[in-house]
Amino acid sequence: MSYGRVTIPGEENYYNETMAVARRWKADAIRDCDGTRLDDELKQSELKIYNAYFPTRAQNQFIREHMEECPQIYLMSKRTLATRSKLTIAFMDEYYQKQLVPNYHDDPAKYWEVIDRTDGTVVPKENWSLDQEENCVTISDAALFHEYTVSFLAYIIWDPVEMYNHLTNDWGDKEHEIPFDALQPHSHEFILKTMKEWLQDNPEIDVVRFTTFFYQFTLVFNQYGKEKFVDWFGYGASVSPRMLKRFEKKYGYAMRAEDFVDEGYYNSAFRVPSASLKKYMDLVQDFVTGMVRELTDLVHESGKEAMMFLGDQWIGTEPYGKYAQRMNLDAVVGSVGDGTTLRMISDIPNVKYTEGRFLPYFFPDTFYEGNDPSLEARANWVQARRAILRSPIERMGYGGYLSLADKFPKFVDTVAEITEEFRGIHDNMQGTRAYCGLKVAILNHWGKLRTWQAFTVAHALYCKEAYSYYGILESLSGMNVEVEFISFDDVLENGIDESIDVIINAGAAGTAFSGGDIWSQTRLSEILTAWVMNGGGLIGVGEPSAVDFQGRFFQLASILGVDEERGFSLSTDKYFKTMSDRHFITDGIEYFDFGETVNSVYALDEATEILEYSNDEVHLAARAVGAGRTVYIAGLPFSFSNARLLMRSLYFAAHKEEEMLNGYSENINCEASLYPDVSKYCIVNNSDEQQETKVHFGGQVINLTLQPYESIWGDLNVGIN
Repeated sequence: MSYGRVTIPGEENYYNETMAVARRWKADAIRDCDGTRLDDELKQSELKIYNAYFPTRAQNQFIREHMEECPQIYLMSKRTLATRSKLTIAFMDEYYQKQLVPNYHDDPAKYWEVIDRTDGTVVPKENWSLDQEENCVTISDAALFHEYTVSFLAYIIWDPVEMYNHLTNDWGDKEHEIPFDALQPHSHEFILKTMKEWLQDNPEIDVVRFTTFFYQFTLVFNQYGKEKFVDWFGYGASVSPRMLKRFEKKYGYAMRAEDFVDEGYYNSAFRVPSASLKKYMDLVQDFVTGMVRELTDLVHESGKEAMMFLGDQWIGTEPYGKYAQRMNLDAVVGSVGDGTTLRMISDIPNVKYTEGRFLPYFFPDTFYEGNDPSLEARANWVQARRAILRSPIERMGYGGYLSLADKFPKFVDTVAEITEEFRGIHDNMQGTRAYCGLKVAILNHWGKLRTWQAFTVAHALYCKEAYSYYGILESLSGMNVEVEFISFDDVLENGIDESIDVIINAGAAGTAFSGGDIWSQTRLSEILTAWVMNGGGLIGVGEPSAVDFQGRFFQLASILGVDEERGFSLSTDKYFKTMSDRHFITDGIEYFDFGETVNSVYALDEATEILEYSNDEVHLAARAVGAGRTVYIAGLPFSFSNARLLMRSLYFAAHKEEEMLNGYSENINCEASLYPDVSKYCIVNNSDEQQETKVHFGGQVINLTLQPYESIWGDLNVGIN
């Protein structure tokens, strides 16, 4: 078996133990982490050296002289009910004042807003006053029994990620690291100057691991020092009067505080993005990627590689964005929480290699007496492995305190097995890609920009309202299909690419993923309907194409064959409730799990094939429409059974039932990947129990027994088209 492709964390005064683990895992690179540093002995080892670099933090001596250049964010106060005409709002009451302080440097009368949230009106500036000593706003003529809020600019005075690590690891009196804004003049100059000096002072470093660049995703803590609001996609912490002036100069109008506060939703990824927000995001991306290029040029001039961590201060660096190639990165590394997050990393274009930081992180919240972190490591690997077999990252690694992990021998042994299997995948694939039987497009407002990032609340974490949609991506991440992400704007402007076999529109009504009001643009429905009628496949999950418009809720109901009862048409009888006895989609599916299912969906007529009906509602249905086919699914949380259900739905919708047998395991706990270019196949057991299965390779069938979590490679002796 080969050597390398693995990065381990290092720390001071742990040289012999570190090198022992490196040999055990056959690692070829070592990295520092937040809160650790590599001593000279480790830097002089034979391992490739990664050094974390923070362009906009850990320089308190500088930023204390320029506190007006800290990053800023628009925040909204708590909603306060007026019971008298004079109303005082303590707008900082719900925020952590070690992290955030109001910006009184830039004129609050210009940049802040006081809003009557009951009727949505802006309170005139002459009708409110500010007490800077008490962090209060007083409204002089509030309407009785109306709710009011203050939208205000605040400085971020403690880097949120360092703060999280500080609190998690109980770093005590360690100095709080103050962030600074790369757009501001002193900070911009300082960042470039410091980068040049650091590169000169650290010739032994091979890879500069930028963690990350300039703007933190939105991470706001409450008055108790706990997370209040976190949006991994949020642009809130990129705002400043200087950036707002750039926006006004470019687009000819000014953004408001409300454009960022967004009624308290803060433009989360689930919100349909406004035209102003999309323009603002483009402005930030343009600036960020341009300045990143200044830093990567310096790195390359010093003979080192430039790597970006996909996380932390990553806003504006979206690797699937239109400016991403400009950054000239050598590599991207990201945290692997499951198959979806792995594909988010592995599919990144225009870099030399990608790397995944696997879980668990070597922190005391996991590595404590009585816990078995090897269980999380194995579970994390099994989900990631599905995706690796489709689209592999080039490298893997771990982070945190190695001295903690080293106290758990079972964990060390488990990771040794995982790293060996990872190298084996590369040895067998030999740089080729897995067979794909069809092409699937995920349709939402974000499109390509957020490839593999739909339905994400926090990084690979469960959320009750989203897991029934996130499961679509997790299923697809290890499936023998090609996946791309397209936006509604793409469809309206360019139509549908002829290479696409099936389109999936999924999500809750009103969200950026289902689409919201855009479905009232009849042109969108026309394009999708015509495409299906001419032979395309469409799968709707949850509340696809949903908006109340012209007596329909699902605007594609005529081709989906189902609609959702909203309580308006209860007087209209609904007769079609009979389930089909047998169908290609449900063949071999022993149970159904629709998660937080959509209620009150009904079939329009007898042309809709009902595949699951219970609780007086449709949860699974199919329909032939012209030359095309559609499938409706009420929800799809991830499970291997649901992955199978989705795969059969896709191949049915695409009229490619026979192609599905090119690498098909009859046992849903096992999956097959084919590599025609090297005439190999791989069969994996995703379960912790022994499994038996029959696997189809076109017309050939083989019988296999696989041990728990086992993967088996073999020679592919049949041709695959």
